[in-house]
Amino acid sequence: MKKILVMATAVASIACAAQMHSGFQSGSDAAAIKATLDTTAAGWNRGELPVYLSAYVDSATAMGSNGLVRGVSGIEAQMRAGFWRTGRPLQTLSYDHLEIRPIGPDQAIVTGQYILTGGGRPDRTGWFTTIWVRTARGWRMVQDHSS
Repeated sequence: MKKILVMATAVASIACAAQMHSGFQSGSDAAAIKATLDTTAAGWNRGELPVYLSAYVDSATAMGSNGLVRGVSGIEAQMRAGFWRTGRPLQTLSYDHLEIRPIGPDQAIVTGQYILTGGGRPDRTGWFTTIWVRTARGWRMVQDHSS
């Protein structure tokens, strides 16, 4: 009986390892997430808010200065009330110190720093944590907590 239990545990461990291996692929999935972030910054800097927002799933949530915001439309309203209050971004956006880690076969957590510069304003930086999921459209954010 003890041998069977040990064998079953070994088989389960191998199956779990194989399942995780078939999910998140560190190099390619991290590169895909980074490419999506690069796209958001490029869209932001061209004044194309829909491109920036395309990184979110429709049901995404974000922590704003007034608390939780729900859905892409809520995130858009938050942006238009703050960073985009003139109808265009007030400053240029870039990211630094990115760390992309899997938290499941189709989920990742991304931490980093956002940097806003130019526009005749003092530079503004802050830190963020985002949670991403693999979707039919590629990797998208489901939660954004930026400070």
